[in-house]
Amino acid sequence: MNYILFIVGLALLTFCADMLTRGCVGLAARFRVPEFIVGLTIMAIGTSMPELTVSFMSALKGSGEMAIGNVTGSNIFNILIILGICALLRPMDITRENIRRDMPICIGVSILLWLFTSDTLLGWGAENKIGRLEGVVFMLMYVAVIFYSIRTAKGEGEVSDDAPKMGVVKIVAFIILGLGGLIFSGNLCLESATAIARAWGVSEAIIAITIVAAGTSLPELASSVSALVSGKTSLALGNIIGSNIANILLILGTCSTITPLTLGDITQLDMLMVVGVAIILLISALVIGRRRITRLEGAAYIAIYVAYVIALMK
Repeated sequence: MNYILFIVGLALLTFCADMLTRGCVGLAARFRVPEFIVGLTIMAIGTSMPELTVSFMSALKGSGEMAIGNVTGSNIFNILIILGICALLRPMDITRENIRRDMPICIGVSILLWLFTSDTLLGWGAENKIGRLEGVVFMLMYVAVIFYSIRTAKGEGEVSDDAPKMGVVKIVAFIILGLGGLIFSGNLCLESATAIARAWGVSEAIIAITIVAAGTSLPELASSVSALVSGKTSLALGNIIGSNIANILLILGTCSTITPLTLGDITQLDMLMVVGVAIILLISALVIGRRRITRLEGAAYIAIYVAYVIALMK
């Protein structure tokens, strides 16, 4: 039954992702907003709702390990698997603004997460713990990042004209129904996959970083692939980068403000992996692909993720 539920969840994800993409494209077209910003904000926050739900409930139950592992695992999965798959399907062009503004912000917040949990930030961070003070800092930074990104994006980027006749009511309906469907189907896949993993005897820490993280990232995967297939590269990229930023600043910020989160069996190596994949993305886009993520780089991303999971299992 769990295998059947997992397949049904994947089918629903595909349908709802297409609905969300159409709604976001219509929003960008009607209000003349760059598609990257729509992906960075509305789509990214919406598709991060499963991570927020799982992390929030885990925090309330006192399982900081599951909350943090879900976020760190999701960020690693987003870049290495989702961008890897997207690049294999179609090479992704990177704008100058992505390299100068968006990717450095993603790297910066990833480094801050590592510093806050390693007790290295001038003695501020609590070792193996994200406290309430760090949570407040995260949330304030998220507001600042969104404001800064929108302010500096005015007049730049791709503005879609593909859906100029879509009404506001239809746009809102597509976005709400698409997001709701993604969260429901993503949770369906998550629960069934987690049950399968537990039946195989996989530990909770590994489940958090791999199965749970991948499950809560399925909305990002579905919506990004759907956007890419529709030719909306900037929407897909904005979704991934925005989700990674939201996962750290918004989700961990909210959860740790309510109750401090302890790392448990989540190691500093996992935290450094979050920083590493963000740096890899910038280097590969800037140096290797020359403002493009190629199919070869996409394959390399996936290979790195497989090697990481294998290392976790040992």
